[in-house]
Amino acid sequence: QVQLVESGGGLVQPGGSLRLSCAASGSSSGMRQKGWYRQVPGKERELVAAVSSISRSFGTNYADSVKGRFTISRDNAKNTVYLQMNSLKPEDTGIYYCNFLTIAGSRYWGQGTQVIVSS
Repeated sequence: QVQLVESGGGLVQPGGSLRLSCAASGSSSGMRQKGWYRQVPGKERELVAAVSSISRSFGTNYADSVKGRFTISRDNAKNTVYLQMNSLKPEDTGIYYCNFLTIAGSRYWGQGTQVIVSS
């Protein structure tokens, strides 16, 4: 089992920055991908950013809406994944969830952290 705990959310003005963290405990071997999803009321949870855990280059992919503004990174020693969010916009508001996808296709989710971008 893997437990994921997100932190770093909060209220920020448009144009500001936040850094989300996702700390994993338990066995996190056998992971294919680690990423961040966002959910807003009335909409499905959507992928924001992800980083491969098995690719030699640890390739990343981003939602078009956040390209150039968000950066996903990982610290293997700390078993932590980060999401640096810059130039935040009101439409970035939502609950951000950390997700680990295993090679076998199972998913682990954190409890979510709220991000509000508002003046």
